[in-house]
Amino acid sequence: MKPTIITIATVLLGAGLSGTAFAKCEGGSETLFSCIAQKNGKQIEVCDADATINYSFGKPGKKPELAIAAKRDDVTSWQWNGIGRYMSYTVNIPNGDYLYRVFWGVDRLTDEHEVEAGVHVEKKGDLLATVYCKPDTVEQNLEGVDLKPEEE
Repeated sequence: MKPTIITIATVLLGAGLSGTAFAKCEGGSETLFSCIAQKNGKQIEVCDADATINYSFGKPGKKPELAIAAKRDDVTSWQWNGIGRYMSYTVNIPNGDYLYRVFWGVDRLTDEHEVEAGVHVEKKGDLLATVYCKPDTVEQNLEGVDLKPEEE
């Protein structure tokens, strides 16, 4: 009987440590992006776990509604080239026919320097939805991220 209890406890503890519960990037992975969505209060998170880039979406403190671990070689990034009014960065996470285009940008020439951030959800190149972040909840480390450049 004890081995069964130990096995169940191990499975439950292992599930909690493996990232099935929604948490800040763990296991030595780096937070590339995190925010709370304006309309629904759900968290968008992108973590750099070396071999994979992990994307998750869902209510904070709960199991994510969507969790993707994309191979690093399949993920791309667009980096601001230093020219123009809008400074912006994007990480593009593929998942089958879908693409999750996580973005952060700012209009450098306004006095407010208002941040625009969130995720565009595309299917086969068609925009399905855009989820915007509450500006005061955004954490981003997208500048200079070591990913393949997005093809123009």
